[in-house]
Amino acid sequence: MTTWIQRFDPPLGAPDGLRVAVKDAIDIAGFVTAAGCAAVRERAVPATADAACLAGVRAAGAAIVGKTTLTELCVNPAGDNAAFGTPVNPLAPDRMPGGSSSGSAVAVAAGEADIGLGTDTGGSVRIPAACCGIVGLKTTWGRVPTEGVWPLAPTLDTVGPIARTVTDVATGMRLLAPGWTVAPRPARTVGRLRIEGVDNAVEEPVDAALDAAGLKARDVRLPGWDATNWALHWIITGELWRAHHALLDADGLGAFVNQGLHAGRAVTGEQLDEGMAIRQRWQAEIAAVLDEVELLALPTLVGVPPLVADSAGFPFTQLTAPFNLAGVPALAMPVPSPGLPVPASLQLVGPMDGEDLLCATGLAIEAAGRR
Repeated sequence: MTTWIQRFDPPLGAPDGLRVAVKDAIDIAGFVTAAGCAAVRERAVPATADAACLAGVRAAGAAIVGKTTLTELCVNPAGDNAAFGTPVNPLAPDRMPGGSSSGSAVAVAAGEADIGLGTDTGGSVRIPAACCGIVGLKTTWGRVPTEGVWPLAPTLDTVGPIARTVTDVATGMRLLAPGWTVAPRPARTVGRLRIEGVDNAVEEPVDAALDAAGLKARDVRLPGWDATNWALHWIITGELWRAHHALLDADGLGAFVNQGLHAGRAVTGEQLDEGMAIRQRWQAEIAAVLDEVELLALPTLVGVPPLVADSAGFPFTQLTAPFNLAGVPALAMPVPSPGLPVPASLQLVGPMDGEDLLCATGLAIEAAGRR
């Protein structure tokens, strides 16, 4: 049962309601949140209340069908978990499922849930959606409350929905933000972002999908892109250390996370300040380009998801994490990709609180792909 930490039978909520899978980084009242970590599970007690982001799920009478596996403490973007098991990618079992919200994506892709809820700090909703050939929405930072959600880097942490279609992701967004609606029209202007080293095998289907939907795309540049790497390293590892230093060298803690804690301990206050300064400049740069075009478009991953046996070193977060630093929303969706084992994933990036325009544009691209 590598997809699930715990299945609920009967489900929590209406038995015939929309089936929702909840990443085991999100508190559900009465159940332990282990965050994919054996060391945490040994110390944890059941949550006394739901995470705030589940209020709309409960109000809608959705059926929470279980808590899903994730990578340890939400840290690793590959999707593996030595202690709890690695969910198997239903679309390509020989390829990584992506993480850290691996179980939520696999549950949706396998038809075991209608909506998966995940968290996204550097791509953890979009990456598994891309690996499993489905849709994931990273929400605007601060739009969906994170009280009761396991923190990785609070400056960057978000909660978002995963589903098989853009229509269903929009349904998931309404669960997280009741009253939210899709924009009445798709974007008219799109900035096409091209990052060095991305495989043409995923670039070409992205271009073809934009063309098929009749979207006017023009190339744009983001000179501050490379500087985001240091800022993300300092913020993510520094905030991981500050939130979870008590787990350093703990029995049952995996080596990857423990290395992250050691790296975070070495981050100085000056480095964190510099990371935040880079973040502020980067947010201004993204805002400026989104004044010129309505959305940005690029692949979600630099290439086809890697084989399980050959995933070491694959840069899962290269194209996703910079938008966490900016705080803006981003939608990952599959596009027609003849000959590929997993469809290329198009990533659309919008302005702050632009989930409505992202979904409207995603719906137009999805409809064009079916023609």
